[in-house]
Amino acid sequence: MHDPSEYESPLSSRYASKEMSYLFSAKYKIVTFRRLWIALAKGQRQLGLPISKEQISQMEKHLETIDFASAEAYEKRFRHDVMAHIHAFGDQCPEAKPIIHLGATSCYVTDNADLIQFKEALHLLSGKLHHVLRLMARFAAKEAKTPCLSYTHFQSAQPTTVGKRACLWLQDFLFDAQDWKRIHGELPFLGAKGATGTQSSFLALFEGSSAKVIKLEKWIAEEFGFSKILRISGQTYSRKIDLTLLNAFESFAASAHKMGTDIRLLAHDGELSESFGKSQVGSSAMPYKRNPIYSERICGLARFVISLAQNPAYTAAVQWLERSLDDSSNRRLSIPEAFLGMDALLNLLAHLLENLQANPKVALERLNQELPHLAMENILMKAVKKGGNRQDLHEKLRRFSKKTLDALIQEITNDPEFHLDRKEVKPLLSISSLIGRAPEQVRDFLNSEVHPFLKKWKGKQVKLPSVEI
Repeated sequence: MHDPSEYESPLSSRYASKEMSYLFSAKYKIVTFRRLWIALAKGQRQLGLPISKEQISQMEKHLETIDFASAEAYEKRFRHDVMAHIHAFGDQCPEAKPIIHLGATSCYVTDNADLIQFKEALHLLSGKLHHVLRLMARFAAKEAKTPCLSYTHFQSAQPTTVGKRACLWLQDFLFDAQDWKRIHGELPFLGAKGATGTQSSFLALFEGSSAKVIKLEKWIAEEFGFSKILRISGQTYSRKIDLTLLNAFESFAASAHKMGTDIRLLAHDGELSESFGKSQVGSSAMPYKRNPIYSERICGLARFVISLAQNPAYTAAVQWLERSLDDSSNRRLSIPEAFLGMDALLNLLAHLLENLQANPKVALERLNQELPHLAMENILMKAVKKGGNRQDLHEKLRRFSKKTLDALIQEITNDPEFHLDRKEVKPLLSISSLIGRAPEQVRDFLNSEVHPFLKKWKGKQVKLPSVEI
């Protein structure tokens, strides 16, 4: 249990999954450092450097037996985290100590580990996003024909369906999923570049053989599942990669916030409702309250993720020449929090969608209240087709807007400029005609875009954690 007298990030303790928290833990980071050192040694041995099997075996034996206390003591002495872990690892592997990190600079482990971490974390997030897309598609299909009011400027507008509105959210998330797929596929490996990106130290190790340097780098990249290697770098990989990644997260967070806001607005009149536990309390003061807490939480976390997207822009902008170190402290804070924030959002979205309920009766009541206004566009189209002047009739309908349904029909059928009788007006007031092609649009969108994309997902189905808080 965490010491309650010490600060703990709510993302790791309250919102994000254990799987995502592990990917940004010290254990995962240092194990990845060691995997990179082992891969480097294996590649160098294969290419003829005097590194023994015993040295590699000793490193592999201690891959996960990390002495963090020893590393902390070394870091206080050296004021350098990578050197501290090189020495701590070397103490555990005395035979291998002379060849650990051979030819490399710190960014060989730090930056490559970041990219490995990003690739795995983005894969985890993508699996969750695909699950969210399935849930949203299921909800949209179920409610494809459920009529409801549309709102423009949050004022009543021509009717739509609950499923069509859900497809507006779904389309935004589909754009995000497509973007993530591209980024994941194009994420590069830094490779073995040396102190300023020239690979001169590795060239020296291999006595000037560029072919061996290239083979070493390619072999290590493949060991970690990367098909693409940066051809150009300074000491670090370009911080534009961080910027691209967090821009994609910012876009997703905007999609989540829009959906959460819409649900909060619709929950006001009961058109949509979240799950509400038997013992759940909506307010400490007002016992009757049933607040849309998950949508509210989604909006709050989404704003946090959106704010984090500024950090990599500043960092990429101020990277001096081949490297400066002012990025390190910022990236330690902003990037893990962005990934954990995204994980939390997806967990919440899945919970929300699994329990989201449309209330057709309430939606229909709201729609019927506005029916005289809602029919006006269809009446206008019909009257113009029969020879009426669009602008003149628009002005007349605007003046009729406060009338009851019966009074509206009376005004229209008595006015010769509309060229309409009661028999012609009545069908224009039916809800099925007012919702237009909304049900058909839902079906077409799901069948032509959403389902084909979901079928292409190669990752395993993810089990999302239950949301208890």
